[in-house]
Amino acid sequence: MPGPSLEDDGWRPLSIPPAAQVPLTDTPFGRLAVAHAFSLAGDTLVTMALAGSLFFSISPTAARERVALSLVITMAPFAVVAPFLGPLIDRSRWGRRALMALTGLGRAAACLAMAQVLDELLLFPAAFTVLVLAKAYSVIKSSLVPGAVDGDHELVEANARLSMVGVVAGFVAAVPAALLLRFAGAQWVLGLAAALFVAAAVTSARVVERRRLAADGDGAEASADASVVASPAGIPLAAVAMALLRSVVGFLTFLVAFDFRRDGAPSWWFGIVLAASMGSTLLGAMVAPSLRLRFREEQIIAGSLALVGVVAFAMTQVGGRLPAALLAAAVGLAASAGRFAFDALVQRDAPDAVRGRAFARFEAGFQLVWVVGALLPVVITTSLRNGFAVVGVAATLAGVAYVGGRRAVARGVVPWAA
Repeated sequence: MPGPSLEDDGWRPLSIPPAAQVPLTDTPFGRLAVAHAFSLAGDTLVTMALAGSLFFSISPTAARERVALSLVITMAPFAVVAPFLGPLIDRSRWGRRALMALTGLGRAAACLAMAQVLDELLLFPAAFTVLVLAKAYSVIKSSLVPGAVDGDHELVEANARLSMVGVVAGFVAAVPAALLLRFAGAQWVLGLAAALFVAAAVTSARVVERRRLAADGDGAEASADASVVASPAGIPLAAVAMALLRSVVGFLTFLVAFDFRRDGAPSWWFGIVLAASMGSTLLGAMVAPSLRLRFREEQIIAGSLALVGVVAFAMTQVGGRLPAALLAAAVGLAASAGRFAFDALVQRDAPDAVRGRAFARFEAGFQLVWVVGALLPVVITTSLRNGFAVVGVAATLAGVAYVGGRRAVARGVVPWAA
């Protein structure tokens, strides 16, 4: 006689929820990730195609005046994105999706144009167009993330996953690009980049936001004076902290470059420092979601500043090339995790109607402070140990100011609101 079944006792066979069977690419975030992969792969190909051209010929080993000029030039794309494209991005969520697709089509057309003028002066305006549209894409992508996830608690993880998708896509695209560059020429690489940008545009047009945010017209009147940068109160505090991290990245990059050159360091030492920085940046994308499970975005930013300060002071005690690599790793990790937390904070707290404008202005400000930080070791000669001390003091002061500012905000004291 058969015994009672498990179902009689209230048990049911384990089944996979229907949502778990849905492919990633059929979700809003999945489509955004695929578009991001195509976009970053195309950017990688453009960089490789232009690597040997005059546009990228200025290196840290060149004269200081030329390096300084090249740093200032990097501000140009942001000068276009911040005042013009930011307000355009904020007109509507449907408009953001359409604009992201247009940045892909625009870069595709610019790549085809560059393929025809690689040895002519017309290369410069075409390449500049690609840079401007790439920055515009980055701003639009950041403003679309909140609507592609289920809740604010997923924002850090979403930003980190997009970063990792971009890194993987760049590495994958580099293989065929290298082969094409070797056997067919830069024109074919730019042609493949154009195809990838078209694919990015098509995928971008299919990005539909998962959750309803504030109506796009809501608060539009207040956006004319960009009040988002002063409200909510925590955003400008976090922006200052993040700006310090970005300036440290620029400062350390050129501090190491000129010190190694001055001391005649072999080229592989540059490779070690670069690998340490890039590897830790990727590590930051990997650990940021886990950090968000335990800490809020504000705590991650404060912890990033503390990490840079502690490691910088420790490396000051020894100095040298290996400590430079260790500090570069710490800065890369802190800047990466801090950036994901900052983006999530803006995506969480900034009004939807002005989010694109906020990201555009913050990106412009971050690039400015990066340039300022990079210019310091270019115009002022100093040792690695002194440079480490500068980094340690700056990070420590910024950390103390940020924590103090957060406490003041918690008490309702907002000095700049007066």
